[in-house]
Amino acid sequence: MMLPIAIATLRHRKGGFVGALVALFCAAALVTGCGTLLVTGILGTVKPERFAAAPIVVSGDQNVHATEVKGNGKVKNKAKPVSDHVWVSAGLADRIKALPSVKAVATEVLFAAYLPGGPTTDSFGHGWESASLSSLTLASGRAPSAPDEVVLDASTAAATHLRVGSTAPLRTAGGTMPVRVVGVTSQGFASQAAIYFDTAEARTLAGHDGLVDAIGVFPAGDPDVTANDVRSLLSSADAGTVPAPVVHTGDSRGAAEFPDSANASVRLISMGAVLGGTSLIVAVLVVVGTFALSIQQRQREIAVLRAVAATGKQVRKMIGGEALAVGSAAGVAGAFAGLPLGAWLHGEFVALDIIPANVPVVLSVFPVFASVLATVGAGWAAARISARRATRIRPVEALGEAELKPPRVSVVRALFGVLAIAGATVLTALLTVLHSDGAATPVCFNAVLLWCIALALLGPWVARSAVAVLGVPLRLSRVGGYLAANNLRAAAPRLASVITPLTLMLAMACTILFSQSSVADAATAQRAAGNVADYVVGSKVPAGAAAEVAAVPGVRTVTQVLHATVRTGLNDRNVLGVTPTGLGDTLDLGITAGSIGSLTGPDTAAAALGQGYRIGSQVSMTLPDGTPARVTIVALYARQLGFGDLVLAHALLAPHVDVPLDDELLVKAPGVGRAALVAALKGEPGLGIRDRVQAQASSNDAGAKIGYVTLGLIVAFTAIAVVNTLAMSISDRRREFAALRLTGATRRQVHRMLGWETATAVAVATALGLAVATAVLTTYASGMTRGTGGVSMPPGTLAAVVGAGAVLAALATWLPARAALGAGSGLGSGSGEG
Repeated sequence: MMLPIAIATLRHRKGGFVGALVALFCAAALVTGCGTLLVTGILGTVKPERFAAAPIVVSGDQNVHATEVKGNGKVKNKAKPVSDHVWVSAGLADRIKALPSVKAVATEVLFAAYLPGGPTTDSFGHGWESASLSSLTLASGRAPSAPDEVVLDASTAAATHLRVGSTAPLRTAGGTMPVRVVGVTSQGFASQAAIYFDTAEARTLAGHDGLVDAIGVFPAGDPDVTANDVRSLLSSADAGTVPAPVVHTGDSRGAAEFPDSANASVRLISMGAVLGGTSLIVAVLVVVGTFALSIQQRQREIAVLRAVAATGKQVRKMIGGEALAVGSAAGVAGAFAGLPLGAWLHGEFVALDIIPANVPVVLSVFPVFASVLATVGAGWAAARISARRATRIRPVEALGEAELKPPRVSVVRALFGVLAIAGATVLTALLTVLHSDGAATPVCFNAVLLWCIALALLGPWVARSAVAVLGVPLRLSRVGGYLAANNLRAAAPRLASVITPLTLMLAMACTILFSQSSVADAATAQRAAGNVADYVVGSKVPAGAAAEVAAVPGVRTVTQVLHATVRTGLNDRNVLGVTPTGLGDTLDLGITAGSIGSLTGPDTAAAALGQGYRIGSQVSMTLPDGTPARVTIVALYARQLGFGDLVLAHALLAPHVDVPLDDELLVKAPGVGRAALVAALKGEPGLGIRDRVQAQASSNDAGAKIGYVTLGLIVAFTAIAVVNTLAMSISDRRREFAALRLTGATRRQVHRMLGWETATAVAVATALGLAVATAVLTTYASGMTRGTGGVSMPPGTLAAVVGAGAVLAALATWLPARAALGAGSGLGSGSGEG
């Protein structure tokens, strides 16, 4: 019975439902976009490039494995990927080749190699033998045969402007060497630069004696039979490698070629889940506020239905039907609009080097379905909850209730508001003991959301209190301010519905921007205080450059620095590989226990505070290429943000990374001029020399990029909600404006009244948003810096955020007000406040 009424209501109140439609559409698009990232991380595969022609590829196990025993006694096996290639025995290739089902094998090695003008990442040298794994053929020239001869893939040749007969300096971990191009292939690679050497020379330059990166297998018959034979061989007791190498077929060959794709998948799953969950909470909060405002505007209509004997259940069913209709239309359209949004997000992450380009986006129906269900459910629940109080009053009180609209807050709503405040307080306090970005960031944003949820639940009280304070100065304006003060006092729920999204937008924007700046400033300060060298040389520094600099008269210490990631158990640790000799001359880590002088070799390490380590602790770890290692902690330091979780010996780390070129050299050279260092490095073109202060400015934080791109979408969504809510609030007041005009108010006076109302809402939302952000950021910064750093709020950025919110609110007020007042209404106009 109520469904036809619901449909008729939608047809005759199109304007009243535009706000809900917009909110649900944006919510659905946002959830689908985040879900696309999540699905890409779960289902995404990487197409092989260098291994495209080999049906079967054998490589090392790229995962660290651990067994976890749960409380119920069940055993769960977990695995996390390492960051670099895991190598296998070269002798294994001969054993695989001896299998009857194998026709041929080809091995591959790789090592970092960079040409001027070529890519600065994902540029590797290989042996010419491995060209067969990708079916590369020569378009010109011949295969390399001498140590200084190379063949370039077509894309690299085009990027570097080299051709057959050209010579160029090639930088490798061993130093810069001149090479001569003797061949160019007919095809190139999309996501990497391939530089092919003679096979024997490539193995020498790779520096892994007796090991290869991968083995390509060409079957004599059925590839499935051959793959099973190879697996049987590898699983035998004398396979020679623990854990056993892995057999890859189909798209899994891409994972063997690009080990960072596994880490990218983990990042996508984590980002998609965190952002999706946060987005859904924000969406529900915004949608509930939108429907609450919509139903407030319809109290007279609901009162009439109640007065003519419609039951509360019938009215709620009508409103629920409207929400289902609006939610279905907006949810479906928004969900499909979210697919290109997800693709755009993926593209932004690729452009910012957060994930590699060879992890393609997966556009699936699963996030679309999930988004539609979540959106429709959220809209229906929001409508029913918002309508509950309006439909519970008795019919005889309905019309009076519609006219008075007192800002009451039910006991249940107040209770949930108090619980939200308690939860937000706990999360805010919890931030003081969280010292890692991965643990602190989700708690930080959830704390902001809980504070905003509490403000939304207790909104009428907050609005009434704010009007009681601000109403006094407002009444100093004879007409506009006086009318605004009385309007705001009589319609506190309407003011609350405007304050909530504006507060959320400002609080989230400040949290996103200033959490990053607070940590970045603290990290920069720690690096500035900890780097006591005179000069910094970098980046991608070959080993020979350190000896050349050390040979300059007056140079006292040269510290080689290499950044990498290891795993302790399944946990990631950011580590610094350094040459221990004279380390105190170039680095001050803020030692709190032990001595940095005790860091003497590959079996010793220093650890940042707060990780549970003590002097003498034995730490087992997995190096980037899967090699196990064990070190003894000999020092504890405080400057974790500036120098990572662990400091290891350079000799332990360098042989186990794909790119063993140093990230920088720290040089202690009192009294030595820059010109002397420049002269010493003439054989290494392209290396920059900076002084210690300049070196602190270069910071490329992936976490900051993720925060700006992903959580920035939430701010954009809440900005839309601000505009949406203000537009709904003003557009529904045409009758009120007409009455004011008929009683003598001029158009300018009405505009000024609305201006004062909006200014009040902006002032209250700004105060609340900054209070929430400051409270959360203070404890976040305290935890991340262990009490040594505070909140960094650059005044210019803060002014831009607050100003943007004010401008947005002003535009969202002025445009609907102009339409509602009607420039040509014929009701007369005036020139002032009169």
